[in-house]
Amino acid sequence: MKTHSLRSENQHLFLFEEITIEQLHKLYDTGEYTVEEVIRSFLERIEQYESTYNAFTFMNEQALTDAKTIDAKRMRGEKVGPLAGIPVVVKEAVDMVGFPSTFGWAPLAKHTGGIELLPQKDATIISRLKAADAIILGKTNIPAFSCAYHANTSWKGPTYNAVNRKLTPGGSSSGTATAVSGNFTVLGVAEETAGSIQVPAAAQGIVGIKPSFGLIPTTGVTPLAGSTRDVLGPHARTVRDAAIMLDVIAGYSPDDAKTISSTIPEKGYTSFLSSHALKGKKIGLYGPSWRETKMTAETEALYKKSISILQSLGAEVIEDPFHVKPLAPYMKTIDTMIGRESFFYDLNQYFKNLDPSLNMEKVFLKAGAIPWEEDQPLASFVRPLEADKAFENADRLPDLTRFKETKNELLRTITYIMAEQQLDAFVYPTMLEDVPTLDREDVATSTISEINISGLPLITIPAGFYSNGSPFNLAFFSTMWSEGDILGMAYAYEKAAGGRIAPQLVKKE
Repeated sequence: MKTHSLRSENQHLFLFEEITIEQLHKLYDTGEYTVEEVIRSFLERIEQYESTYNAFTFMNEQALTDAKTIDAKRMRGEKVGPLAGIPVVVKEAVDMVGFPSTFGWAPLAKHTGGIELLPQKDATIISRLKAADAIILGKTNIPAFSCAYHANTSWKGPTYNAVNRKLTPGGSSSGTATAVSGNFTVLGVAEETAGSIQVPAAAQGIVGIKPSFGLIPTTGVTPLAGSTRDVLGPHARTVRDAAIMLDVIAGYSPDDAKTISSTIPEKGYTSFLSSHALKGKKIGLYGPSWRETKMTAETEALYKKSISILQSLGAEVIEDPFHVKPLAPYMKTIDTMIGRESFFYDLNQYFKNLDPSLNMEKVFLKAGAIPWEEDQPLASFVRPLEADKAFENADRLPDLTRFKETKNELLRTITYIMAEQQLDAFVYPTMLEDVPTLDREDVATSTISEINISGLPLITIPAGFYSNGSPFNLAFFSTMWSEGDILGMAYAYEKAAGGRIAPQLVKKE
């Protein structure tokens, strides 16, 4: 017999704040709660606060029905998936049957007088989440065409930071980060071309995994640089939850050729999680030979505290490891968004995958707008490209030689430094200053460009707070396909130091 009540004397008391996957599964296994009860509680929390934070573009009206289906499977003693009954939200840029794909752009959103694009099949990542019995609560807000560190340009309006509404939520996975940080969900699907997993996670004090390029299929996802840079990854509140999700969504798909190279650990990513994972590791630190941009005094103080924790866990730290072969001069010479040359080809392929009768020309003609014209969201992104020529040749992948040369040079340098200094990973602040306010367009990130161009994996985790209350996150990155190793190190740090405190949400007056 159940002894709990979903409602206490306080009718808005939420009982699942900061709950983890393992904790939820234990509640289901013991019969203390049903999946339906838990999902209903999350939906009630969203209803209570969504008008304040605007995390979602669409809610999944089937969520409770899906929850009942999982409960029925459990009652019958059937085997359920690794994410059975776990609430998940999905970035708007990801195709999901039954939901319009709006790109966050008003001309493609029926709700704002635009046209409606309805996917005929789920993105691969959605199929994997459904097969794992996750409960998808809805799709989350993004800036138009996922092209900003906030969601101010979305047809749905801006999304607000769950930690502090005055701070930027980060972007472009703005709504996903707010939903995860604000306890509207347990897990979220984020996506990145140039920091869109890392920045929102750091801005809202959650865990984000930017995986190796090609580890997770991106078929059915709105591209900016699908052939060169775009990746999907988890947002979560703990390293273990992020690792559990990664085990579900990573790996080869016949629908995405770039995943043919993906390397998955035999025992899964959670097998790397150990409180001793930092013992004996050599860690490279941020320094002027890597990037000349300096961190603020408070960021430096928080970083030094983090370094002390790394050392207390048995790690050896190496100051400014790039001094033997400086990377900073080279970073000044490159286009930090190199790889966008594939944009027109990738977008055309995306539309064909969404609906075989579509192509780029048909969509924008019907929408009555072109997203790279002046005052449109992609104007600055596309400006360096020969748009007219690229548009006309969108059926052919363009010459990516320059991108490949840049990527190879970065990989050569990073690989050389790691070998010469015998490093296991690099650890440094995700941002070089406290989280900026919502009205600012820029975010002082540290090493977004080299991570995205090289395709290397990274995890960012909560590691404390600035004096003004904004989150401080720490990034771990290493070689291709080393997700397991950096997850282990991040887990050891998290267990020793914590770093996350659940935000106190407010109701809009």
